[in-house]
Amino acid sequence: MTERLFDRDSHLQKFTAEVISCEAIEEGWKVELDRTAFFPEGGGQKGDTGSLEGIEVWDTQETGDRIFHYTRGPLEPGSAIQGAIDFEKRFSRMQHHSGEHIVSGLVHRFFGYHNVGFHLGDGPVTMDFSGPLNDEELRRVELEANRAVAANLQVQVSYPEKEVLAQMEYRSKIEIEGQIRLITIPGYDVCACCAPHVSLTGEIGSIKLTGSARYKGGTRVSMLCGLRALEDYNLKEKNVAEISALLSAKPEEVAIAVKRLLAELQEKKERIAGLQEQLLIQKLEQIPMGQKTVCLFQPGLDTIAMRNFVNAGAEKCTGICGVFAGDDESGYQYILGSRTQDVREFAKEFNLVFHGKGGGKPEMVQGYVRGSRTAIENYISR
Repeated sequence: MTERLFDRDSHLQKFTAEVISCEAIEEGWKVELDRTAFFPEGGGQKGDTGSLEGIEVWDTQETGDRIFHYTRGPLEPGSAIQGAIDFEKRFSRMQHHSGEHIVSGLVHRFFGYHNVGFHLGDGPVTMDFSGPLNDEELRRVELEANRAVAANLQVQVSYPEKEVLAQMEYRSKIEIEGQIRLITIPGYDVCACCAPHVSLTGEIGSIKLTGSARYKGGTRVSMLCGLRALEDYNLKEKNVAEISALLSAKPEEVAIAVKRLLAELQEKKERIAGLQEQLLIQKLEQIPMGQKTVCLFQPGLDTIAMRNFVNAGAEKCTGICGVFAGDDESGYQYILGSRTQDVREFAKEFNLVFHGKGGGKPEMVQGYVRGSRTAIENYISR
């Protein structure tokens, strides 16, 4: 059984221990110590990384009551070693895990929903709740969670006896056998948890809910805490400043400016679509009824305009009607249609010759090819 130093002191960064075993595995070595400050993966939190005698530890896992450190090099069984965890990574994870407890406790208190899923890596934390949460409700949770941070409450760790535990109300995502470890944040949450946490809520720094989405009948919420929340804010602030400069709008008015720009773009798209339609009508009028093939090259056409042209052109020709948008250098998007033959068969050979891809129905196919306009026209004419 490995002595779990992290249970007594979540802020312990260095420690001494004796090597119990060292086994070669495909990815390196699997080392067991008599005691460790490395937290093994569990409770939704990744295993710690760091070093043992200067040798990299890239993961930590637990099997039964034994903890294994996965290293890049071997260590001699029976030797005394010094270990050091990557505390910057560990502390960030503690901030996020303690933040998750506060948020999950508040969601349960305010709305009665349970946390049914949790993932804590090195990106945003995700929490899955058993019911729907809208933006207004999440802002309420976020505000109260940051009040808990500002209160700098003590994060309490306890191991209640079964008789005491039976009288308590606490959260737990899974059924737990044996001794239960409770993490209590007074006034906010009581939850069974095996992971290291901050000692005071003020260490979390800040809690920011960065997004939400419907998920399996409930809500998946993303969260960042501490320095990661600050980094996220700085990145978004930089992007807003750049957009603000590009649109000549105040930072707080960029959303309004973008909506106005999108409306202008939509108006221009509709105007362009109208002009394309007029152009293609003129092109269609120039096609004599009964012409064998039609092959139109016109840059800038959208897919709807191309499809409309092929539908109308196929009625006038006895073979294939094709329209191409693009150029010789970047390639051509195409639509082919016919009322007299299965163009899927033609498209197979066509794509093969011109290194393209595509497909569709017997009367119409679409895809992309690379080649010169002259070569494509000659091939279709044949």
